[in-house]
Amino acid sequence: IGDPESPQLSKDGDILLGGIFSFHSSWKNQKDTYMQQPQPLQCTSLNFRDFQFAQAMLFAIEEINKSSDLLPGISLGYILYDSCGSIARSVKVALSLANGNDVESALSKETCLRPAQVQVIMGETSSSPCMAIATVIGPLNIPMISHFATCACLSDKTKYPSFLRTIPSDYHQSRALAHLVKHFGWTWVGAIRTNDDYGNNGMATFTETAQQLGICLEYSVSFFRTDPAEKIQNIIEVIKSSTSKVIVAFLSHMDMDVLIHELSHHNLTGYQWVGSEGWIFDSQTAALDRYHILDGAIGLSIPKLNSSGNEIFIEFWETLFNCRFKQSESSAGADRECTGHEDLTGVQNSFTDMSLMPIFNNVYKGVYAVAHALHKLLNCDKTCNNSVKLEPFMVRCHIKKINFKTKEGDEVHFNEDGDPPARYEIINWQPRENDAVDFVTVGLHDASLPPDKQLDLQSDSIIWAKNSQQVRLSVCSEKCPPGTRKVLQKGKPVCCYDCVQCADGEISNTTDSFTCVRCDPEFWPNERRDACIKKEAVFLSYEEIMGALLTAASLFGTCMTAAVAFIFFRYRKTPIVRANNSELSFLLLFSLTLCFLCSLTFIGRPSEWSCMLRHTAFGITFVLCISCVLGKTMVVLMAFRSTLPGSNVMKWFGPAQQRLSVLGFTLIQVIICVLWLTISPPFPFKNFKELKDKIILECALGSPVGFWAVLGYIGLLAILCFIFAFLARKLPDNFNEAKFITFSMLIFCAVWITFIPAYVSSPGKFSVAVEIFAILASSFGLLICIFVPKCYVILLKPEKNTKKNMMGKGAPKSN
Repeated sequence: IGDPESPQLSKDGDILLGGIFSFHSSWKNQKDTYMQQPQPLQCTSLNFRDFQFAQAMLFAIEEINKSSDLLPGISLGYILYDSCGSIARSVKVALSLANGNDVESALSKETCLRPAQVQVIMGETSSSPCMAIATVIGPLNIPMISHFATCACLSDKTKYPSFLRTIPSDYHQSRALAHLVKHFGWTWVGAIRTNDDYGNNGMATFTETAQQLGICLEYSVSFFRTDPAEKIQNIIEVIKSSTSKVIVAFLSHMDMDVLIHELSHHNLTGYQWVGSEGWIFDSQTAALDRYHILDGAIGLSIPKLNSSGNEIFIEFWETLFNCRFKQSESSAGADRECTGHEDLTGVQNSFTDMSLMPIFNNVYKGVYAVAHALHKLLNCDKTCNNSVKLEPFMVRCHIKKINFKTKEGDEVHFNEDGDPPARYEIINWQPRENDAVDFVTVGLHDASLPPDKQLDLQSDSIIWAKNSQQVRLSVCSEKCPPGTRKVLQKGKPVCCYDCVQCADGEISNTTDSFTCVRCDPEFWPNERRDACIKKEAVFLSYEEIMGALLTAASLFGTCMTAAVAFIFFRYRKTPIVRANNSELSFLLLFSLTLCFLCSLTFIGRPSEWSCMLRHTAFGITFVLCISCVLGKTMVVLMAFRSTLPGSNVMKWFGPAQQRLSVLGFTLIQVIICVLWLTISPPFPFKNFKELKDKIILECALGSPVGFWAVLGYIGLLAILCFIFAFLARKLPDNFNEAKFITFSMLIFCAVWITFIPAYVSSPGKFSVAVEIFAILASSFGLLICIFVPKCYVILLKPEKNTKKNMMGKGAPKSN
């Protein structure tokens, strides 16, 4: 319906190939009045790059037409349109390539039945126009081959069944960029993208992969080159206010040119740029970077050509500039001759920019892919079968199946998504003299290899921002060292966290650990909390001060008891010894000696035998001791009763009865101890709960009932002894031993009453020390209260140690 479009370049041939290129990058805005038909676009801003790509297409077609091996007898023609970078115009010219523009065709009734004007469409350069064109021509089955449209969305064959390309999908590039960022330890980055399908889809894949790798985006902003200056200014402010030092730029070269112009006004240097193939190897962008903002940039690019490929494209330049390279300087007719020493890279013109050779090669490979498909379709050998009626869908099917190598050795084939193998060079911007930039290849990325081998980098040869040799650090939070764990900061990305020291009993032995691991019960963290070390075993030992003091007190008590026994034995025939039941006295001294010695069983590392011995020995010896004291008390009390007229009590408390009573009382404790040891004896036990960083080696009671039965029986005898002694405290002076027994029983009971709460509340080895102290204190109390006064009389007051004095004490005084 609209005005017909005229192609910019065309040539007749047996088979026509279409081409859509942006010979201009912009257009003049027109206001529609809706009073008349809109005027055609007025294109502006000549785009040398796409003109070069178009020339590469024409060069490949001419080369094929001259070839006798490929499509012999068949000439390829072309029709090339300028899209001006407009999606609407791209769709319009695509329909023109499909249907033709002549008015006669538009009026014909058989328009829809006639074959398509072209068999293949080459182009477009950008992703968004390709999506629009592929959507329109997809139902027509016309294959479309792009040389630079990288959006991963175009791999969706349900939407774009006829689209193919000779450049890898951004799916692989975006993931490769994320792995590149991760490789250098950058976890806190900013992102800028072109606000079109190329930038938005590419950045979406990058963001998804980055999140999987633990990379966070501080900001992600987009713009288009035609946006108002205010929007680009806002992006500048975002960069200024950010803390990240790495910027991932998924931009086309045209958008990067606009951005670099604005960045230059603010002198935003020092940032590490990571770029997509859209601008990272573009020499024109490098030329615009006069303030070295992008110095040290790193990114992915299409692999460069090998030496044979360069030779082919020397011929391309010869054709393009209508000159030929040769060593001779002589003139050869009207054609301009080259000396052979020309360096086109030295010409300051983007049209002669040879840095885009990889993209030229993509156009070149695309044309050859079509030629090989046609060669197969037409059954060409020495000649081709001209009778085959070509249909675009047939051409498309054969293009998907081709697999060949170009003259320069590049393998050309497409996968099921219409994409070539994903291989990239890693480019580093390295400044040199005269404000120039070298695009140095510092690595490769091959997506066809296993994941751990895809990235191959020579990091030592990389120059970073500000000509630094060191990799820049860009993290939201510093790494958490071993011994700490990461705690995320509320409301911030996962890369922003605080490092919190592991709790007691826990360690982390890796950097940036999210959790701490609890040590086994027998282990405890070291000071840095990055390793578990074996806990120190704690028990009351002879080497420590408290153990040594208690041992000394025990031995002193033993020696003191032995000394008293020696004195009593030495003066055994004296009245004071004989008057106080010397047999029970010696038995009491023996039991006191055992009491002092049994405290030693509580000191040292607990063992199975020591645990059983310490409590049972303590229980039996103390009962033996209390039984002797009880016997002495009852003898004193009954002796006074026997002096009453008619009393015959003493016959029941003779020496034999005293021995039997002591034996009986002790035998009951022995039976209790035997039952305890038989049913549930004490055993060595490692206590992990009392002290966090130490193991307390102690004796578990086994059966608490047995332990408290032993103590209860001792307490019962002590109370009986105390009652009898209390009753005998006011007897005549010659039986004054009851007073001392009363005092000793008071001390004994006081010690053991206070022992119970002290024992229960004392931690670890201190509970053992409390028990030893109770044993020693009660033993000293009995020894001192009962025997020291007698020793005093024996040694220091011998005049009172007479029978007359002993008997006279109790005689009533005469009037």
